[in-house]
Formats: sequence, structure tokens, C-alpha cells
Amino acid sequence: MEVATNEIAIATAAPPQGRRRWFVLALLFSITVINFIDRQTVSVLAPVLKQVLHLTDSQYGRVVAGFQFGMMTGELPMGALMDRWGVRLGLTSAVLWWSGATAMQSLARTGTQLGLTRFWMGTGECGNYSGGLKVVSQLFSPRERTLAIGIFNSGSMIGATLAPPLIVFLLQHYGFRAAFLSVAVLGVIWLPLWYWIYREPESVEKDRGSGEDFSAFLAVPTRVSIADRSLWAIMLCRFFIGPVMQFYWYWIPSYLFSARHLSISQIGFLAWIPFLLGDIGGFAGGSAAGLLQRHGMRIDRVRKWTMYTSSLLCIASLLVPLTQSTSLAFLLIGVAMLADNFLSANMFGSMTDLFPEHQVGRVTGFSGVAAGLSGLLFPLLTGIVVDRFSYTPIFVLVALMPLAGTAALFILGEPGYKRIARHNTAREAEH
Repeated sequence: MEVATNEIAIATAAPPQGRRRWFVLALLFSITVINFIDRQTVSVLAPVLKQVLHLTDSQYGRVVAGFQFGMMTGELPMGALMDRWGVRLGLTSAVLWWSGATAMQSLARTGTQLGLTRFWMGTGECGNYSGGLKVVSQLFSPRERTLAIGIFNSGSMIGATLAPPLIVFLLQHYGFRAAFLSVAVLGVIWLPLWYWIYREPESVEKDRGSGEDFSAFLAVPTRVSIADRSLWAIMLCRFFIGPVMQFYWYWIPSYLFSARHLSISQIGFLAWIPFLLGDIGGFAGGSAAGLLQRHGMRIDRVRKWTMYTSSLLCIASLLVPLTQSTSLAFLLIGVAMLADNFLSANMFGSMTDLFPEHQVGRVTGFSGVAAGLSGLLFPLLTGIVVDRFSYTPIFVLVALMPLAGTAALFILGEPGYKRIARHNTAREAEH
């Protein structure tokens, strides 16, 4: 089943062309921006929330872990929802669900209440990626997908870039509870545009004009998916890479406040800079992969070149706690975020390499469970280590985990990429 499914996916022709898909991609980008403003609200407000709700770093770590536990819990249901109901309805439901949770955070009076609402929010926000990746695999040709993924995934960095100044402005003028309510409204505003512009393809396979009978492959049993080495390659890759960017999203404002002694106003004024570099990395990762493919490089070599190079650049994180200069620390964090987002664009692209469109939602869900598990454990570890020691051991971990994730992808996923190479060679020989 694994071989047949992957080879049929590879053999399909390019998806339908047209300008409408770029409007759809713009909507995916914008909801990802909103998603990450929602996520960043707690991290930007962390210094205030710790004081108001009387939270230690360990307790704050549990709040972050609550969100990640929600992400892990919601991944498989959201992936199944996108595959079964379609992305139009699935993403609509997800956005309504997490926007309600974001608004409810304004009512939290204790760390436990905040953690519970974050869990609720996480169960919905994971639908952003299972829905987005499925749309990209439907509407974009294989050579365009990494660029499309890089564009919509860069919304995470744009959201994280906009969050510090926006949230600090709302905090200083209206209070932290109004900040939660304001960002919740953004998702509700987005929904009518999505429902009006996006239309589920009647049959992606028919649109591609392949003429193949895919009915035998549409219902892949879970046990077959779990036995697929490529799935475990993707899951381990996300397990190691996922917590790295999450650390920067959720802990950098606290690090700047407690370790670098920046004020809330300074954080709002400066903390967006590394996220801007991260955004550049997302665009660059997608563009570099597309450029290399257009110049004839095989997709497995494209992924290896882009992912190993960027994972090595992530080691810049090692130097952050060692420098006395706050400016240099900002630069090093920015380089690491640029490299990690460059890496992430190609990691998500590898899902569309190794799996057909009708499995992308489920695969994203499984890999999201792996990312959610590490995302659950890592903030708990971070809170304990920071309370008892310092941020230094955590920066060492986030410097090395991208390389571990990349190695896991290509060690376990090598058979899948070899099949792609053999099939493409056979197709070229036929033509």
C-alpha cells in the first residue's frame, strides 16, 4: 500500500492553475498571522501575567504546556476533520473554536484557568496547519509547494513580529484583558472572506486530469499509515524541530525581561526584530527549494541541502547566553530563527513529497501529535531549568535539536525518497 500510494501521488500532473489559488494562499497567510498573534499574546504579556496571577517560571511553563497539550490532543481530530469534511468547513470550525478560547482568556483569574483556556485554544489552532497544508497540496504543483508553504508558514513569523508592539500597545492603553479580546475579534473578521473565496475542489484527482482510478487508495487504514517509515520520519523531525520555534515564541519576552533586564516598553519596541528575520527565513526556504528544483536538482537532494544547511545555522543559539551584548544576542536569536524557519518550510514540504494529497491532513495530524508531545514536555523542562539554573542549558538544546530532527527525517525517510527518484527516472525515460 505504501509504495503504490506514494508512486500514484508522484505520478499525478500539476494541479489546476489560476489566480484564485493565490488569493486562497493569501487567506492562509493572513489566518496564520492571526493565529500567531493569538499565540504570542500570552508570551508578550508573560511578565505582567506572572505578577498579576502570581506565577513562577515553572507555573508559567505549565500554562505553555497546557496549550501544547491542546495542540497534541486536537491534531488527529483536526486532521480527520479536514480530510472528511473538507477544508472550507473544517478551517471555519477551527477558527471559530480557537477565537472563542482566545476571548475566554480575558476572564482568567488564576494560572489554572489561564492554562485551561490555553488548552482549549490549542485544540483548535492546530487546524491551521492541517488545513493549510491540505489546500497547498490540492492547488499547487509539486515544484511550487515549498514556496507556497513558505509563504503561508511565514505568517507565523509575521504574526510573531506584529504581536509585541500590538500587544504592548493594547496593554498600555486598555489593559491586558482587552488585549485577549481584541485579537480574538481578528479571526471572526477573517471568516466571511474565507467562506466566500475558497471552494473545495470537486475532485482533485479529476482536476489534475490524470485519468487514474484512485478509489482504492482513498481509505488508507491507520495501521498501514503507522507502519510507514516515512510517517515516523516526519513525526520524529517535527518532534525535535517543533519546540525550537515554540521556545522563541513563548519564552523570549520572559528571557529579555528577566535575564537581559529590558522593560515591557523596550520588549514591545525591539522584540519583533528577530521574528522579522525568521519571516525572511520562511520565504527564503520556500524560494530556495523551488529555485533548486527548477535547475534540475532532485527533490531528495533539495531537501537535504536546504535542511542540513539551515539546521547547522541554528547552532547560533549556543552563543546567545554567552554574549554580554544585548544587541549581539538579538542578532544571534534572529539568525537562529531565520535558519529554523528556513528549515521548517522544507520540513512541511517533505510531507507533500512523501504523501499524496488525500493523506496530507492525517499525516499532518500524526506529526502534530509528535510536535505536541515535545511541545508539552519542553516548556515544563524549560520552566524547571530556568527556575533552578538558567536559560543556558535550554539554548544549548534548541541549538542542537534541529540537526537531530533533520537527521531523523533522512535516515528513516530515505526509502521514500529513493522511490520518488526511481519513479521520476522512469517517467523521464518514457518521455
